[in-house]
Amino acid sequence: MNWTWYLFRFDGRINRAKLWLAGLVMLGSMMLVGAVIAALQSRFGGPTSFSLGTKDLFRLVDPEVYRTLQLADLPRLLIKLVGASLLLWVYLATSIKRLHDRDKSGWWMVPFFVLPGLYNEFADRMPGYYLPLLLSLLGFILCIWGFVEMYCLKGSRKTNRFGADPLAPQPRPDTRSRWVQQREIEMVPHKAGPPPVWRVKPGYE
Repeated sequence: MNWTWYLFRFDGRINRAKLWLAGLVMLGSMMLVGAVIAALQSRFGGPTSFSLGTKDLFRLVDPEVYRTLQLADLPRLLIKLVGASLLLWVYLATSIKRLHDRDKSGWWMVPFFVLPGLYNEFADRMPGYYLPLLLSLLGFILCIWGFVEMYCLKGSRKTNRFGADPLAPQPRPDTRSRWVQQREIEMVPHKAGPPPVWRVKPGYE
């Protein structure tokens, strides 16, 4: 499998199994990076806990984070910036290819992922009671819809505008030896001599 295309490119289609696999790859990467950062911080000082998730992606667009930023927090913020950006890229690349398998545009990631994430980040600053409750219910419905759409439903069983069905049987490679025309030509040696004499059979009276 082409891992560069699978994790970083946005064209083509993938099935449900590959999307679940991408989730495991991202989870393993987050755990590995978190363990390394926690080990470094425990040795050189600082908090020993480190988290990296989708919530950190939306904190990067929160102005309040930068107002309370201190110099000691800068390395952690930079690591989270790089890690969250890479995580976002892989998540979007695999999710968009899965939406393509459902014959849907990648712009469906806006209601399935972007809007609920932005609401979760800024919900505690919204005035009133009913508006946040309504938006929370709407975000929950969008998240469930997106999960069912991408992780549970089958893709289209035919070639659509984004490519061929990834579950369609692939043609077997032709392992037969190539036909060489020169091997099939039979060279007949020329025989010297007079041409054959045509004889006419006698007719019947």
